[in-house]
Amino acid sequence: MQRLCCPRCRGELSLQAQQVERDRVESGRILCRACGSNYPIVRGIPRFVATEDYVASFGRQWTRYAVEHLDEDEATFPAKTGFARDELRDRVVLDAGCGGGRYSLVAARHGARVIAVDMSRAVDRAARLCTAFANVDFVQADLLHLPLAKHAVDLAFSIGVMHHTSNTAAAFHRVAASVRPGGRLAVWLYRRNTAVQEALNETLRGVARRMTVPQIESIATAGAVLGSVPVVNRLLNKLVNFSAHPVWENRVCDTFDWYSPRYQFHHTVPELKAWFRVAGFDDLHELPPEKTGPLYRWAYEHNLIIGSGVNVVGTKRGGDSTHCRPSGGS
Repeated sequence: MQRLCCPRCRGELSLQAQQVERDRVESGRILCRACGSNYPIVRGIPRFVATEDYVASFGRQWTRYAVEHLDEDEATFPAKTGFARDELRDRVVLDAGCGGGRYSLVAARHGARVIAVDMSRAVDRAARLCTAFANVDFVQADLLHLPLAKHAVDLAFSIGVMHHTSNTAAAFHRVAASVRPGGRLAVWLYRRNTAVQEALNETLRGVARRMTVPQIESIATAGAVLGSVPVVNRLLNKLVNFSAHPVWENRVCDTFDWYSPRYQFHHTVPELKAWFRVAGFDDLHELPPEKTGPLYRWAYEHNLIIGSGVNVVGTKRGGDSTHCRPSGGS
């Protein structure tokens, strides 16, 4: 509660608990002292949105497919955040767009005090995934109206989420404002590919937006089949995106994730770094892709890998990054 604020007016909030179990509020309401807005707590999660709106496909995706693999997620987390696992302990860490909760779980396992936010009903599945950890709190909220006080967290990360909002830059700046001086922020966004690839992708996604969810799932299943064919998954998916993940369910989920969202924006490293600087971040580092090999790196650096990312981590000016502590309440 000390770190939350009203997403409408940024005012202070008060808690009205109805059901408490093991010192945790399972149901109740959160009230804004300034504007009078009130928000329910359902199954232990504050709900700052009344509907999934444009993220409904993610609610379906993350509750339908089980794609977490602890060894893989443990490796991906430092690669995409630049955060060493041993620096997470006792830090307040924001997972901005937690989806099914796999990276919230990684941070919690290493002792972080995690605030995991997602706009979709995926927060319920993520909460079940992390049920063994009392150091994780879930919040259902829109990143564009993030109900976190300024400077509320020590570290924040967002992996593959902001580009699915209606305004990537606005989502970035809202999350960036929650990071305290001296804290760090890591962001992974879809990379802008060549003009031909971008035009083809937009055409295919335009067709998909007119389809039903079951039809898109059929496409995702077909993509998962193609992703299992060694030569095809290295060549054809440079034009038509489908997943080549070694696990079938991940391939279906990843391909569904590409074609189903209402919004999907692609960005460049200079664009992302510019947002960091405007938000008051220095010591910017572009994180390399997890995959290696000279051919892959050449294609990556020439923006030829569809579904690859731009990945930057930075430190907020005005604090001591070696002593991360929460900066107080709202």
